[in-house]
Amino acid sequence: MGRHLSLDVFWLEEKMVVDSEGLLDESCRGAAPLPQEAVRVRLDKPRRDDLADLVFLANNRTVAANLATMPHPYTAQDGTALIDKAAREQACSAVFAIRLKTTGRLIGIARYAAMEAGGPVHVGYWLGEPFWGRGLATEAVHSLVDHAFTCHEIDELQGSCRVTNPASRRVLVKSGFQYRDQAMIRSVSAGGSVPIERYTLERTVWKSLKGWGQAR
Repeated sequence: MGRHLSLDVFWLEEKMVVDSEGLLDESCRGAAPLPQEAVRVRLDKPRRDDLADLVFLANNRTVAANLATMPHPYTAQDGTALIDKAAREQACSAVFAIRLKTTGRLIGIARYAAMEAGGPVHVGYWLGEPFWGRGLATEAVHSLVDHAFTCHEIDELQGSCRVTNPASRRVLVKSGFQYRDQAMIRSVSAGGSVPIERYTLERTVWKSLKGWGQAR
């Protein structure tokens, strides 16, 4: 089954990522409306009543292996910390629950943030294993990218995935991201460094792909 997990490059999130805790540029615009709904998913703030679903889906070794800082096991304390973080308005940053529109249940997380003041903004995402292989991650990343470019003065977004994660690579490419290079990143669950591919999406390219028909 495909791995719709992102290597969270700010967690170096769809998909593995580096966390940017406490390194956000306070000069950016903070509060912003929620992302526009996609066909089958919507993005909004994770809530306390999502905790059971969040912990159940995140407490998966395969998911953690593709995320730089996700712990395994994933506990209720970890989930509560993420929900609390999402509730705080931070500049050039957002954390969203990915939900199925048909049920409203949380099926994953999507987010973006800058690693340092004035630095590049990175996207990251992951889906619970029962929801892999349906194209839901691509819908979520399209919505996330639209939100980032529409609500903030960002010229470029960056994303990444493990080299062993072709499904996440496809999500980034279908969302308009272009390959940049390879690098190494430390993974908590892997207990060491792992190779990743890094991708970028410029605002000008995003504008040309708006509507996402050409990016699929």
